[in-house]
Amino acid sequence: MRIYRIDHIGQVAPNLEPQVALLERLFGFTRVRSWDSPAEGCRGSRLAVPGSWGQAWEVLAPSGDDSPVQAYLDDHGGRAGLHHVGAEVPDLDAVRAELEGRGIKPSSSADGGWIEASLSPPEHGPGVLFRLRGPGGSGLCGDEPGAAVLGGAADAGTGPSLGIVALDHVCQAFPDRDELARWYADLAGFAHVWRTPDDEHPDMADLVMNIPGSAICWEIIMPRGEDSFIERFWDRNGAAAHHVTFEVADWDRAMAACAHHETPTFGENEGSTDGAAWRDAFIHPKHTGGVLVQLFWEERPGVWVRSDKIPPTWT
Repeated sequence: MRIYRIDHIGQVAPNLEPQVALLERLFGFTRVRSWDSPAEGCRGSRLAVPGSWGQAWEVLAPSGDDSPVQAYLDDHGGRAGLHHVGAEVPDLDAVRAELEGRGIKPSSSADGGWIEASLSPPEHGPGVLFRLRGPGGSGLCGDEPGAAVLGGAADAGTGPSLGIVALDHVCQAFPDRDELARWYADLAGFAHVWRTPDDEHPDMADLVMNIPGSAICWEIIMPRGEDSFIERFWDRNGAAAHHVTFEVADWDRAMAACAHHETPTFGENEGSTDGAAWRDAFIHPKHTGGVLVQLFWEERPGVWVRSDKIPPTWT
């Protein structure tokens, strides 16, 4: 199978409007459409991410007594968080056959416009959920018959936003970075572009892959040594997404926006590479609607490196 475009990041929340309002105010996302889909048991909104080459952020909230979104929330202790990565493939039927041949049983939307499956090796349990659609297919939440499109942009409120200029990467935890990297390369053509030396950090090692056709990268972090924070994360969450990273245009502006919206950061780092400065920090999931968010700024493209910027204080 081949993924040729990442379309969106999907997030679940118990209530739609408060989460959308947070993303509009603090993150500077712009709502482009909202919908109510009785067939899928959810309400949702799609938001444009600044500088993201067409990638969007979607928020899904339950509607109705038999909502799969509510079931997902119940299975995860009621916690909001990252639900899926939306992607496009050349041939949806071929992808379904490939996944089933590897022991992965995908589920389908009510109208057959998309399929969902964890693309991690099935012997390691569920990983990050991917929602896959073919070219020109419906596939987007709210496109199925009977869905009511409710409109687009609304009043996003006042105050400064983070000044996001790119959605940089999604990070996944896994016990063996090389095993997962080989799997993704063989399954979907992800390309290995960078890794930390095995012994560079006492409690972790990472590897970064490019998703062909996408500006978004995929980072794999694995535990090293005793009492690794990644090991604790793995014990609780399995092969789940650990964080999502955005680039900001101006560090002081981003921190001022966090202060204005009473959103603390933690795990701050700063340094320089070849004379060019960089900085990064994290926002805790309880301030983002369930997703650990990393922000970074670099004075010159390419001077910030992902490897050693993950704080052990959130696991």
